[in-house]
Amino acid sequence: MVETINTEKAPAAVGPYVQAKKFGNMLITSGQLPLNPETGTMPEDVAEQAKQSLANVEAIVNAAGLTKSDIVKATVFVKDLNDFATVNEVYGAFFGDQCPARSCVEVARLPLDAKVEIEVIAVSA
Repeated sequence: MVETINTEKAPAAVGPYVQAKKFGNMLITSGQLPLNPETGTMPEDVAEQAKQSLANVEAIVNAAGLTKSDIVKATVFVKDLNDFATVNEVYGAFFGDQCPARSCVEVARLPLDAKVEIEVIAVSA
């Protein structure tokens, strides 16, 4: 059975998709923009955007009954690969010693002109 995961602690989807889907012990999130779920605003600074995207990911993972240590794969989309070092520093601080596998790609444009978007796959033991 596939379960739709939705939490008010992360921003609502800005299109025809859901925050995440859970199938058995696997959770797959949609890309999370750096929108503050309470205000609907997005910080300008790329480091703050990375922090907010990760906070949104964590809120969804937690809503599914998992934790960030259950994240096994992350995909990070950045508008400018020159921001990689900054995003990488925030990402490393967030995950600490529990870093999942990851891809990071530069894209021409992100929704709402965000600088960062992050999606994850998590698996419970």
